[in-house]
Order: sequence, then C-alpha cells, then structure tokens
Amino acid sequence: MARSNIKAVFENDVQTVWNVITDVKNYIWRTDLSKTEIISDKQFIEYTKNGYATTFTITLFEPYKRWEFDVENSNIKGHWVGIFTQKGEKTEIDFTEDVTAKKVLMKPFVKAYLKKQQARYVKDLARKLKGNYE
Repeated sequence: MARSNIKAVFENDVQTVWNVITDVKNYIWRTDLSKTEIISDKQFIEYTKNGYATTFTITLFEPYKRWEFDVENSNIKGHWVGIFTQKGEKTEIDFTEDVTAKKVLMKPFVKAYLKKQQARYVKDLARKLKGNYE
C-alpha cells in the first residue's frame, strides 16, 4: 500500500474551500478532468482528459470538517481522507490517500503518481480560490 499526504493553507474561509472541493459536478477548474458523473448522493465518477474513469464512494461527510471516500479504478483501490481546519481567516487542508496497486507492475509507481496528482490538485484549487481559472 502506498500512502501520500499533502497539506496546504488558503486565504479563504473553510466554508468556501469546502464548497469548492465537495461540489464535484463543478469540475471545470480541474486541469486533469474532462467530466464528472454523479451516480448517487454517495457515489460519483471522475473522468480524466483521456476518458479514464475513477469511482469514488463517500464513506464520511462531516460538513466543513472531514470528507472521506473509497477510490477505485482498474489500476488502484484505496481510501482518501480530507481534513479541513479553519485557522483564523485561512483554511488548512490535510489530504491523505492510501492506495493499493491492482497490477504488480504499477506498485513501484503508485506513490509518485499520488504525489503528482495531489500537487496538481492543490495547484488547481489555489487558482480556483483566487479566481484565476477558465
């Protein structure tokens, strides 16, 4: 199993950050996605620009505090935890992903892949929160 964690602080209140992140149907600010599909109030699918689908099943939804879900696609299976903390007028996010590669050949690359994806997500989120996105 590979574990990756990223923390970041934004100049926005926790409600704003939470609302952007949990509004999965509004994905336009994400540079890695072509679309999202809401299956139910507990499940959604994200599609990469190449059409690769990943299914997310929400396991915990504590508004403005914690969001957790199981993640699965043909290459990986795992769990994601997002912790949101108001720090004065700013918000800290603390995201941890635990993933297992489904294919032996993928195992050496999973952690680096997770780190890259998390960094891209935080960069996209920062642009969105500053209003600098398409």
